Amino acid sequence: MSPRVWAVWRWAGLKHPGSINIPSNRRRSRHEHSIRGKILFFSWQALLPVFILAVYAILSMGTVYQKYDHIVRNITSANTYNVNLKKNLDESMYLIVIGSLRWSDLKDTDSPENPYVILDAAETDFKTMLQAADDPEMRNTLKAILKLSEILRKRMDDIIRNVETGGHYDDNVEMLDMNINILTKLIQDDIADYIYQEASSMELVRQEVSRQASRTTALLAALLAFLFIGSVISSNAFSSIVTDPIQQLCSLSSRFAEGDFSVRIKLNSHDELEKLGDSFNQMVAEIASLVEDIKREQNNLKEIELKLLQEQINPHFLYNTLDAISWLTESGEKAQAVSMIASLSNFFRTALSKGRSRIRVEEEISHIRSYLEIQQFRYKDILSYQIDVKPEIMSCLILKLTLQPVVENALYHGIKHKREKGCIVLQGELTKTGELCFVVKDNGIGMTPSELKHAQALLTGEAVDPSQHGFGLNNLQQRIQMNYGAAYGVRIDSHYGQGTTVTLSLPAEPAGALPVTAETVNQVAMTARP
Repeated sequence: MSPRVWAVWRWAGLKHPGSINIPSNRRRSRHEHSIRGKILFFSWQALLPVFILAVYAILSMGTVYQKYDHIVRNITSANTYNVNLKKNLDESMYLIVIGSLRWSDLKDTDSPENPYVILDAAETDFKTMLQAADDPEMRNTLKAILKLSEILRKRMDDIIRNVETGGHYDDNVEMLDMNINILTKLIQDDIADYIYQEASSMELVRQEVSRQASRTTALLAALLAFLFIGSVISSNAFSSIVTDPIQQLCSLSSRFAEGDFSVRIKLNSHDELEKLGDSFNQMVAEIASLVEDIKREQNNLKEIELKLLQEQINPHFLYNTLDAISWLTESGEKAQAVSMIASLSNFFRTALSKGRSRIRVEEEISHIRSYLEIQQFRYKDILSYQIDVKPEIMSCLILKLTLQPVVENALYHGIKHKREKGCIVLQGELTKTGELCFVVKDNGIGMTPSELKHAQALLTGEAVDPSQHGFGLNNLQQRIQMNYGAAYGVRIDSHYGQGTTVTLSLPAEPAGALPVTAETVNQVAMTARP
């Protein structure tokens, strides 16, 4: 930026385009300049010299025109008297002398034949010209005309007195020839001189107009050159003011799109671009924070799923099941042993699912059925179960190991503590609002009001102490809400001595392109097994 443009820039209260090292949360300057204001400023910067030149030219031409108009009016008026004054005065005085005009009839009238009316009008105009005249030579000429008109008036008075007293005809004729005609001739000559002088002044005015036009043309040419150079410099400066921040925003946006959340733009333009930069910084900071939150949630989710998997591969459950299979084999009950091995295989196959986090509802049901079959062998005196899941939801996707932890809680904390025959019922259907609803009910021991309150507090996050009974429902609640949102989750209701009901609400997620594998076929076959 050139020193001249930088000086104008500083005068406008703006900062240099390169000065962009101001924190985004700093206090605003007292003077904020919008882009529209800057455009108007540069527009006025270009138009103001043209406006000044136009005013100068108008005032100059107006002054010259007034001079020219004044000269023309004076010449016109003087030329009228140059032609008519002598003729009218000589004729009127002659007619009065010979008696063709009666002075007594003209004396107190404004008749154009009254010689005094003619002389008064001429003196009035010449006095006006004298007051406005600046040139000494013209003033002297006008004074001579007025002096001659005074002498002419006295000679006219002499003739009029003779006419009023009567007689004196020869004297009046002689005064008419020797005084009146000579004086009017002298006045006529001075008027001609005045006209010549005014004509000379007109020539001077013409020369002044010519010089003024030349000066104006030169100024206009210089101004146009200055405006062209200034416009080039100003347009470059202004384009830099607008485009540099935009280019910087584009560059930082590209880095941001590539995953660099440390980018920040720092502007000090005091306009909409600075506000846009602040919004960009705020957006980047918020997205970076959201990404960190997502990472933490993913880590938490992985930890929960790891705990879930560890809980499902419970050594005691596995040891007890293997002991039961060993006992059945030794007892010769090979069919039951094979059935239990198949259930155990299906149980762990679903638990692992080759790393998939979502499986079909029918796979989850197969997993629960395998689990209950194994447990029913151990607790055949106290455990029965019913599974009633509508066929239309079997193909929907569900988070792996969503229902099994609830069924396990119903067995270990409900049926087992009842110490008598109990039943676990699993129901699943599609609600009218298009959501999946699963209900796990048991008629076990149930919960006391304090235990129910603590369990509900765990689900809402109001309680921080984890449950002491293996995999808690609070972990399941977090897992569901991390994947689907706070609108879904687990609800629990229980009455001591009557049982517990756990309700799960999940979105109905279609299976889509989830591949059908041999594993899935085996699980479905296991589900259909009596």
